[in-house]
Amino acid sequence: MVQSNRPLRVLIASDTYPPDVNGAGYFTYRLAEGLADRGHRVHVVCPSEHGDPHVTVNGKVTEHRLRSAPIPFQPSMRAAVPLGMGGHISRLLWRMDPDVVHAQSHFTLSRSALRRGRAAGIPVVLTNHFMPDNLYAHAHVPRPMQRAAGSLAWRDMVRVAAEADHVTTPTPRAAELLRERGFAREIEAISCGIDLDRFHPRARDRAAARDRFGLPERDTVVFVGRLDEEKRIDDTIRALALTVPERDAQLVLAGTGQCEGELRALAAQLGVADWVYFLGFVPDEELPLVYAAGDVFAIASVAELQSIATLEAMSTGLPVVAADAMALPHLVEEGRNGFLFPPGNHVHLADRLLSVLGSKRRRQEMGRASREIAQEHDHHRSLERFEAVYRGLQGRGLGDPRSERVMVA
Repeated sequence: MVQSNRPLRVLIASDTYPPDVNGAGYFTYRLAEGLADRGHRVHVVCPSEHGDPHVTVNGKVTEHRLRSAPIPFQPSMRAAVPLGMGGHISRLLWRMDPDVVHAQSHFTLSRSALRRGRAAGIPVVLTNHFMPDNLYAHAHVPRPMQRAAGSLAWRDMVRVAAEADHVTTPTPRAAELLRERGFAREIEAISCGIDLDRFHPRARDRAAARDRFGLPERDTVVFVGRLDEEKRIDDTIRALALTVPERDAQLVLAGTGQCEGELRALAAQLGVADWVYFLGFVPDEELPLVYAAGDVFAIASVAELQSIATLEAMSTGLPVVAADAMALPHLVEEGRNGFLFPPGNHVHLADRLLSVLGSKRRRQEMGRASREIAQEHDHHRSLERFEAVYRGLQGRGLGDPRSERVMVA
């Protein structure tokens, strides 16, 4: 009989993991680290960051890096090579004997881990971070083909998700989207969570943060994330161009991406190049300082299943101006901690930015409200819920009782 209070053995499978820079990779890393800090034995299987397969112990988490190759059109990311992948995962499952396999997508590596886990009688959880919009630009899918490509991708995702014992998504809106695409079983919304201790109000650090990044003393609009098409940062730059004549404001962009050159050209074309600061890649340990340098967080994206960056900004005490699209409305209470604007409407975005920046008192009140809302997404709550899901699935896997497996550390 399984003891409910013993540490769990968890194998997390992900097709993206740091040093990859994206929300799914960061969530997976924080999930693994958080579970390990709570005393569980956590192994992660993911693509090698440099191509060659290897195993490394990173703190309390053991990483199994599978042979990988560059992803076309995405030089900063790699994908695990399918050849030999299934056998490697099967051997890992046999040696580790996990209580649960937690797949982070329906892509190649995660899919293999899900199916190998099921075949071995191990319960499987799948968390969906997938949005076709996030793939179109990366895969260079022509606009006329995007609807058909998205439909096929969703159909594949739903089919794979149906094989899992338990499916989660970061938000109720993300769960609703999956149902709209034909997934008929139960879906549980579990927030990605935010480290409230790490991302906290830092008014005293503001001057030091701006000095660290070489920023002038101006009203500061911040965005953290990939500079890619679906993030629609061009809308924010256009809004800034309407804001600058009214207030001496600047836009700070922390991240890299395919659209950086186009965004720099747009800022120059609109005459605001000196008011837009491209910080490039900011190491994870310095991210709290980026938010500390800001007065408001702006996000124009239309493809967010939650937005960890928005949660980080809110936890730091920043008001939020966000596109009224996908899951972003779950984080913004209109007039309380910020404002929503119609997607693509940079005029409305500029008006909302001016509303926030125009009154220091109102800005502070909204920042306090952001922090209060962010507290509902405390990552400790998310970790506790995932623990409960894992324990609830123990003994519910198919087939093999695993009684003769060899257990290793």
